[in-house]
Amino acid sequence: MASFNNTFPHLNGFVLLGFSEWPTLEMVLFVAVSTFYIMTLLGNSAIIFLSRLEPRLHTPMYFFLANLSFLDLCYTTSTVPQMLVNIQSRLRNISYTGCIAQLFIFLGLGSTECVLLSVMAFDRYVAICQPLHYTVIMHSRLCRQMAAVAWVTGFSNSLVQTVLTFSLPHCGQYRVENFFCEVPAMLQLSCADTWINEVEMYAAVVIIKVIPVGLILFSYINIVRAVVRIQSSEGRKKAFNTCGSHLLVVLMFYGSAISGYAYMAPKSNSAKLKGKLLALFYGLVTPMLNPLIYTLRNRDVKGALKKLLGREEKGWRMA
Repeated sequence: MASFNNTFPHLNGFVLLGFSEWPTLEMVLFVAVSTFYIMTLLGNSAIIFLSRLEPRLHTPMYFFLANLSFLDLCYTTSTVPQMLVNIQSRLRNISYTGCIAQLFIFLGLGSTECVLLSVMAFDRYVAICQPLHYTVIMHSRLCRQMAAVAWVTGFSNSLVQTVLTFSLPHCGQYRVENFFCEVPAMLQLSCADTWINEVEMYAAVVIIKVIPVGLILFSYINIVRAVVRIQSSEGRKKAFNTCGSHLLVVLMFYGSAISGYAYMAPKSNSAKLKGKLLALFYGLVTPMLNPLIYTLRNRDVKGALKKLLGREEKGWRMA
């Protein structure tokens, strides 16, 4: 650890400390993270692939799911490869420009996911509460517009926070207490008053997280009311299964993100470790689980996958 102070010039970038204080843990993490990352790439790529190839999946629900899978692919790729390289490196460095790009992309994708999950909740609300008008309301143009709003909102928030964060002087501090560049960790390096940044950051939390959560709650309250009025138990079960996968993804994403705020300014080593593990969870584990949740709980996706595999097996046998 002492070598970090003299081996890397802070004017050229930053040192991502990551889990360097726990070298034994790092080797275990390298294997685990590599495995999870490969599963994330395969699972989310499969969802995108299936949603494009299978005509039955050309619906608003799977259009948004493909957006979520593409987002998760980029989300993990913005941090995990750098982390794996740094675990094997003595310097664990990232350039100044690279740090800006990483923070901007990671924060933009995370913010976009917050909004996109609320859009997906609205889609489920219309499907269950307005089934006769679903195709009229959720037409392809509206779906594209809602997805575009999610992406533009997410990256607009990221642009503002990135500019404000890197406008602060660091005064020779360049050791980032995480495995990637993020706003709270970068604010800890500043030697200037950060109250404007903190106010903006919490305002962004309200816009990007609290308001979407409110919209999700509103959608599901109305969904529950509609489901309760369904007389057949089979109909109620089908309605709940339709929303179950999305609700589970929402709980995982927001649960880990909200828990992470408890460790935004860690003081003890144990708090630092918990904060980094939480960041790793919502930055890697959640994107890996998303396609599994949707695949295991969804008949259409499983049917499309079996159909595709059946075609490939048939084609292989004929060859």
